[in-house]
Amino acid sequence: MEQDTLTEPVASVPHEPTPPEPACRFCGDSLEHVVVDLGMSPLCESYLAEHELDQMEPFYPLRLYVCDGCYLVQLREYVSGQQIFEDYAYFSSYSDSWVEHARRYAETMIGRFELGASSFVVELASNDGYLLRHFVERNVPCLGIEPARNVASVAEANGVPTLVEFFGRALAERLANDGLQADLIVANNVLAQVANLNDFVAGIPMILAPDGVLTLEFPHLSRLVTEHQFDTIYHEHFSYFSWLAVQRILSAHGLQAFDVEELSTHGGSLRVHAGHVAAGRSPSVAALELTERERREGVESLGYYSSFACRVEETKRRLLTFLIEARDSGKVVVGYGAPGKGNTLLNYCGIRSDLLSFTVDRSPHKQGKYLPGTHIPIHAPDRIDETRPDYVLILPWNLRNEITAQMAHVRDWGGRFVVPIPSVEVLE
Repeated sequence: MEQDTLTEPVASVPHEPTPPEPACRFCGDSLEHVVVDLGMSPLCESYLAEHELDQMEPFYPLRLYVCDGCYLVQLREYVSGQQIFEDYAYFSSYSDSWVEHARRYAETMIGRFELGASSFVVELASNDGYLLRHFVERNVPCLGIEPARNVASVAEANGVPTLVEFFGRALAERLANDGLQADLIVANNVLAQVANLNDFVAGIPMILAPDGVLTLEFPHLSRLVTEHQFDTIYHEHFSYFSWLAVQRILSAHGLQAFDVEELSTHGGSLRVHAGHVAAGRSPSVAALELTERERREGVESLGYYSSFACRVEETKRRLLTFLIEARDSGKVVVGYGAPGKGNTLLNYCGIRSDLLSFTVDRSPHKQGKYLPGTHIPIHAPDRIDETRPDYVLILPWNLRNEITAQMAHVRDWGGRFVVPIPSVEVLE
């Protein structure tokens, strides 16, 4: 009798889970329209110690989308805000011009809104206290809310009361239940860094006094697009705002943007003033004019973004051409600064220490480390004096005036400064 043939079961092949389709972090529509794809990039503030150079380094897609429902420009979230910001390498106080910007802001707000000893100011993402210290000096009570314990500890040491937590609905509800009502809420250069946008904005009216004012500062999307500022795109910046988009987001949470200022900071920023809708403030002339201008420019149309990727590629080619020609002619190029934007620029362009020998930074928290992805070493600024390079590439190009003034002696040996954005320029 024939024996039955026994067939061994075929092992099933495990399937990787299908990642969810990207959805707009504000309106929830699917994200289908790519503005620019900058390839794979590490987290821009993940500086490496020497012993980490031989270890695996995570890279994530750096792909910018525009939502065709609400026209919010954004990245997908690959790494949570908790992972990025609980221990952070950026300390605001190491930029003299930024500290001066904060001082002028504090003076303006104190005068415009008559803030004094009976007022209360809250800053969301208060970093090392670089801004609130100016309110402390004027005896205006304040509170910083900062998730990065290492930078918050510096603020506390400088006399700025700081709560080490992430801001959102849950924290706002607790603070409101404790009776906190802010006459001024400061949210400068934080809105772009919030993954859960609706949760963050929803918490603001909970702790804003009925006649209180919220001010937001963030890089202006139109400057990013028209001046090809692609290096301001990195994983720590989840969203990129037009004036029209930020009005819509605030309105959805009971807040009215009633005034706007155009600033030079970060390559071109907006300062937005907002309050409760119930306060009934009339929009300023500047607010009405910017609304009309953005509509005229077509910010809320896909065509507005169609040529951005081509212009980014052209900027990349021009920078690489400059660096290669400099190296081929025996010239030495080094960097100044180790900012997040510089890491996007260098990783996207594929620039490493063969083209950029090293970079320098004033922050001791970065000195002795290496840039993420490119592994270019970071030294103190006096390294430039020791090596006398032919060119200094200013990576935080938005601080070009501050840096060229600080390092003016580079010209004594014939050295020259170079900025990469909006196009490669050797400064005379």
